[in-house]
Amino acid sequence: MGAELQKTSLHQLHLASGARMGAFAGWDMPLSYAGTLAEHRAVRAHAGAFDVSHMGQIEIRGWDAAEFLQRMLTNDIARIVPGEGQYTLMLNTTGGVIDDLIAYDRGDDYLLVVNASNTGACLDWLTRHGPDGLAITDRSMETAMIALQGVDWKRLLSGVGASDRTLGLGYFHFAQDGLAGTSAMVARTGYTGEPGVELLVPWDEGPALWSALMALDDPPEPAGLVARDTLRLEMGYPLHGNDIGPDRTPLEAGLGWACDMDTEFTAVDVLRARREEGLAERLCAFVLTERGIPRRGQDVLVDGEVCGAVTSGSLSPTLDVGIGLAYVRTEVAEPGTEIAIDVRGSVKGAEIRHLPLVDTSPKKG
Repeated sequence: MGAELQKTSLHQLHLASGARMGAFAGWDMPLSYAGTLAEHRAVRAHAGAFDVSHMGQIEIRGWDAAEFLQRMLTNDIARIVPGEGQYTLMLNTTGGVIDDLIAYDRGDDYLLVVNASNTGACLDWLTRHGPDGLAITDRSMETAMIALQGVDWKRLLSGVGASDRTLGLGYFHFAQDGLAGTSAMVARTGYTGEPGVELLVPWDEGPALWSALMALDDPPEPAGLVARDTLRLEMGYPLHGNDIGPDRTPLEAGLGWACDMDTEFTAVDVLRARREEGLAERLCAFVLTERGIPRRGQDVLVDGEVCGAVTSGSLSPTLDVGIGLAYVRTEVAEPGTEIAIDVRGSVKGAEIRHLPLVDTSPKKG
């Protein structure tokens, strides 16, 4: 018998709302409520609310925390100041991705928000490499996290008491605020491609904030992990375990922009050498030109020859066509290249496309 699934502090509210629940990264999470199509479209046109309390939060505290993170993470942590966050990656010694994450500079410490499935691996890696005197603390079970995503986020946040400062936050900035009687860290970040915020509150305060959002006039649509996946795929945001992982460097995944090659982070020499010698494969986006739904593991073909494999695939609710991400040989990865996907034995025409596949920007609004 497998281990019992963990439950977020919002679990009972999801059950009461009739959510379809399912296992994800060891958690019992809402997969959908009204249906993925409705939830996806609500986020694109209005707003949706996601329980993402399963994600990990790791606090790094100490006088040498910045120096330590400069070595552990790929981006230049010195570029951010208190009140700002940064997308970055944690690599193993061969340049593979342990996790992609957001690092927040809180002044007295740093908070790393990591993927649920990688919380243990990140904590172990940091603990094994951390200097004496540095406090590395797992805050995951102390923190509830709600993603409020969509163009209507300001009106909704205002409805639960957000200050003008919070409503004016720039992209990848954050602030502390009192929302619906809770003590919230409000971050202008997200994983949908739409403008919005992620709200981090003490674990026991999560239900109060979720309920306050749902009690508003024209509230956000409760949305599950399936809609979160289709939204991120339309933007081409990578998913660890599918599109990135310990056997691939960020360069193949198109994440070189999050790697400051002038700093001395773990495996930077590997990345410098890989960049110098050239990449054999690249992660690219594609759209089917025939009806079909691509799935992970299916072959990518050019003139009948296998040239890569799908890492993520789905039906795009916005475009109403099959879309996906795939690693293909570099010479095939140019947008406009005609390819085919072997969808369960049926070869479907497709084309490599520029990202994002749906033209939205989380920086707006």
